[in-house]
Amino acid sequence: MLLALCAFALVGNLHAQAPSLRYGGEIPPEVDTIYERGLSWLAQRQAPDGQWQDGHNGAGQNGLCLMAFLASGEDPNFGKYAPNIRRAIRAIITTQDATTGYLPNSMYHHGFAMLALAEAYGAVDESLLWEGAAQKPRSISQALDLAIRCSVTSAQKNPFGAWRYSPDATDADTSVAGAMLMGLLACRNAGLSVPDDTINKAVEYIRKSTAKNGFVAYSGGFGGGGESQARSSVATLVYAISKHKDWEEFAATLKHISADLEHREGGHPEYYRYYAAQALFQGDYDAWQKWNKNTIRLFKESQQADGSFGNGSYQTAMSLLALALNYRFLPIYER
Repeated sequence: MLLALCAFALVGNLHAQAPSLRYGGEIPPEVDTIYERGLSWLAQRQAPDGQWQDGHNGAGQNGLCLMAFLASGEDPNFGKYAPNIRRAIRAIITTQDATTGYLPNSMYHHGFAMLALAEAYGAVDESLLWEGAAQKPRSISQALDLAIRCSVTSAQKNPFGAWRYSPDATDADTSVAGAMLMGLLACRNAGLSVPDDTINKAVEYIRKSTAKNGFVAYSGGFGGGGESQARSSVATLVYAISKHKDWEEFAATLKHISADLEHREGGHPEYYRYYAAQALFQGDYDAWQKWNKNTIRLFKESQQADGSFGNGSYQTAMSLLALALNYRFLPIYER
């Protein structure tokens, strides 16, 4: 009977992963078309060494492109894009500073690359990862442990307990802090050791930067400081993933971004949509559904003939990840 119950539970779990049975229903066919065209373009733009070098060069851009492949449920070991996935992971690890753990070229890059490696950890067969490579610098878990250590050391040196562009920065901003926190929270979700104190202090920095109307300051460590749907989305997501949905700051930022679901960001629209998708999905599923329909329609009109968005790999990866909640394969996307 015990074996039968275990088998039943396993079947139930497998069924729960089927796209048609997930909360939200089947994936719109337009999403599959947009996504596959975008992945095809990213695959063609990847250099032989695994990097994408067309604007925002560094470990973070490589990480975002890696996540775009992982997010749609592409088999990272034997699927169509498995070679691209392996090359991307190798590129991130080989460019890491083996002493400090820093993933260049800024703490933005460090945070996004750490997030990507954490999402790959456990899904990628590491016996295949370094096939044909001249050397194996370190495993994914070793790279993540080093990256976590760098993050913690950087935060401890920072008066705000958060981060800005350099690991040695003495100021902080909510945008970089959000990227770093999502990387660390993904590591914690993957079972790696991340000091609670580091996360708590950084989340508190974002909390102090949040005003009652849901506006989030860029820097300075206190709330207000101008309206930004992007920053409010970052804060909403951080509060949700760090399990603080009971905070009034979470309610305020969620209300702010939910009030205008047709918002078009003037600068860095891909960055805004990347965070808005996750924030709305975590905070208000009905609002996310409406936002998602609008975004699918927008992307059908704006995706270029070659499958790209904007003018490079960063914009294309960010845009694809804004649609990735339709698939929900990445652990960080769990509600």
